[in-house]
Amino acid sequence: MALFMVVLVLLFILALSVCTALLRWNELKFSKKGLPPGTMGWPIFGETTEFLKQGPNFMKNQRARYGSFFKSHILGCPTAVSMDPELNRYILMNEAKGLVPGYPQSMLDILGKCNIAAVHGSTHKQMRGALLALISPTMIKQQLLPKIDEFMRNFVSDWDNKIIDIQEKTKQMAFLSSLKQIASVESTSIAQEFMPEFFKLVLGTLSLPIDLPGTNYRRGLKARKIILTILKQLIEKRRGNQESHKDMLAYLMSKDDNNRYKLSDDEIIDQIITILYSGYETVSTTSMMAVKYLHDHPSILEELRKEHMALREKKRPEDPIEWNDLKPMKFTRAVRKFVIFETSRLATIVNGVLRKTTEEMELNGFVVPKGWRIYVYTREINYDPFIYPDPLAFNPWRWMLGISK
Repeated sequence: MALFMVVLVLLFILALSVCTALLRWNELKFSKKGLPPGTMGWPIFGETTEFLKQGPNFMKNQRARYGSFFKSHILGCPTAVSMDPELNRYILMNEAKGLVPGYPQSMLDILGKCNIAAVHGSTHKQMRGALLALISPTMIKQQLLPKIDEFMRNFVSDWDNKIIDIQEKTKQMAFLSSLKQIASVESTSIAQEFMPEFFKLVLGTLSLPIDLPGTNYRRGLKARKIILTILKQLIEKRRGNQESHKDMLAYLMSKDDNNRYKLSDDEIIDQIITILYSGYETVSTTSMMAVKYLHDHPSILEELRKEHMALREKKRPEDPIEWNDLKPMKFTRAVRKFVIFETSRLATIVNGVLRKTTEEMELNGFVVPKGWRIYVYTREINYDPFIYPDPLAFNPWRWMLGISK
C-alpha cells in the first residue's frame, strides 16, 4: 500500500512537471521581443477551452492583467486581441494595408474554399456581387417578403395555448426560413435531413481544427459532406426537370443576362452554406432576445399589437402583409429599427471580427508577426456608460435621435 502511494505521488509530480514544461515551452516559443503581453496556453490547444467556456469573462480577465491589447492562442491561431476602441477603429479603417479577413481554420475548412470569407480580390468581388443581388430591393419586395410572410404564418399557426421554447423555435425559424428562400419548393422535403447536419456544421466551425474521432471539428466536416450531397442532388434534379423556380437557388443557377455573376456548382453550394450560416446565429438570437425584451415591456408590445390589428382589420385573413403596408405603420417601423438596434447592443451576438496579417505590423507600440490573427473585440463598447447611460437597461428610445441617451 505504501509503495502504491509512493508511485502515485511520483506519477503526479511527473505529470505536473510535464505540464509545467509544456506551458513554459509554449510561452518561450512566442516570446519574440516586441510582442504584446499575454499568455499562450498549451501547445496546439492554446487557450481555446478557456475562451469558449468563459466567453466575455475570459476577455475581461485578460484585459485586467495585460491591458487592452494582449496576445493569446485561440481556435488554433496565435492571436493579438484588441479591446481598444481607437485601435479597433484604425484596424477596421485600414483593412487593405497588410490585413485580410482572418477567420479560424476550422471555419474556412467547413464552410468551403469558395465561401466569401475565404476568398480575396476579384473572386471576393464576384461572390459579394452574387450575394448582394439576392437581396436587392426588387428581390426583397417580390420574393423575400412574401415568402417570409407565408412561412411565419405556418410556423406559428399551432402555438396557441402552448408552452413554447423560444430559444429552440427561433433557431428552427432562422434555419427553415432561410432554407425556404433558397429552395422554396424542395425546402420541406430536405429540411428533416438537412437541419441536424447543419447544426453539427455550425458547432464544427467554432472548434479546434483537430481531425480526431468524436471532435466537433470531425463532426462538422462529416456534416459538410452530407450537406454537399443533398445540395448537389438538388441542383442536378433542377437541371434535369427544367421547371421554373423563383428563389435564390434559381437565381444563382441561371445563366441568362439577368444574372451578371455566373458561378460554378461548387461556388453556388458554398454560397448557399454561407447564407444559411451567416443568418442562423444572428437572426435566431436577435429574434429570441427581442421577444424577451418586448415581453418585459408590455406597453411597447401593446402599441405594436394595436397597429398590427388595425392593419389586419383592413385585410382578409389569408391576405399577406405587403411592402406598401409597412409605410403607414410608423410605430412598427420605429420600434423595428430601435428595438433591433437595442437588442443587438444588449445581446451582442457578434463580439468582434478577425483579421489576418499578411506582413509584420506594429500596433500600439507592439509587433504583430505575419500570419497572426487580430481579434478586433468590440463587445465592451456596447456597455460603456459614457456612450450608453444606464447601459444594462433596455431602452430602445435612446436611438430615437441618433444619439445614445
